[in-house]
Amino acid sequence: MSPPPAPDGAPLVVALSSRALFDFEAENRVFEAGDDQAYMQLQLDRLDQPAAPGIAFALAHKLLAFNAGMAPGAQPRVEVVMLSRNDPVSGLRVFRSCRHYGLAVERGVFTRGQPPWRYLRPLGAQLFLSANEADVRAALDSGVPAARVAARPPQGGRPPVDELRIAFDGDAVLFSDEAEQVYQRDGLAAFQQHEQAHAATPLAAGPFKPLLQALHHLQQAAGQSGMRLRTALVTARSAPAHERAIRTLMDWHIGVDEAMFLGGLAKGAFLREFQPDFFFDDHPRHVQGAADHVPAGHVVHGVNNP
Repeated sequence: MSPPPAPDGAPLVVALSSRALFDFEAENRVFEAGDDQAYMQLQLDRLDQPAAPGIAFALAHKLLAFNAGMAPGAQPRVEVVMLSRNDPVSGLRVFRSCRHYGLAVERGVFTRGQPPWRYLRPLGAQLFLSANEADVRAALDSGVPAARVAARPPQGGRPPVDELRIAFDGDAVLFSDEAEQVYQRDGLAAFQQHEQAHAATPLAAGPFKPLLQALHHLQQAAGQSGMRLRTALVTARSAPAHERAIRTLMDWHIGVDEAMFLGGLAKGAFLREFQPDFFFDDHPRHVQGAADHVPAGHVVHGVNNP
């Protein structure tokens, strides 16, 4: 199922779970112990204590910065909304923490343990980040780009404050996993031969094509915000398989600012140099390696994630 396309001029809507935006890992251990009343009381006791930033905090901060310089009453370019299994009482602390950090987050849905993904479509979300794998899988199945966030903070440097940087893997993320299936079934040589033979045939869209498209529009509409946006394709492909990936982006009329064809080299060191605010990959090993350096999300989709 695919979500309906956003109307022209509609904002980019990013939905975050509470644990993606803030560091609620200590509180979550109480919740996972099965005592939701104790969890609610703990959050209430800490109501006036701002939660520490989580893995997607910098992403949210920079996305909202694209609204700077807009005329009063104008539709924002970006909206960040909360979509969480937290209870409404815990939602009080979430919104107070947003206010403490100056994050203009106004909408939120809190479901007290029930799957929240079904609210993505009425929210108009074009990205969902959550620490809950089941919710991420359900969101992807419904056609919304989604990723499971790595809870631990990265150890790399800080990207520029006035530039949002997003990096994507290719197969099973921006593109379908059709070529990855060839690689898994027949090996590298067959994959290279297949991709060279189909170089002029665009790959089918993967789950994150709509997000790349939305970022492309945001990049063009940044206007007076003072923010810039930079994207990168970071893939294990190498020549000659690189050509089909680039031709596919050309066919979509979407560009990326950087492309890294690494031929199997570990991605972490390259991501450390690019310093994205978020990186999306479908392979658990690549996500784990990236998460040591940059904020990373696991796109639980395709042949690598049965």
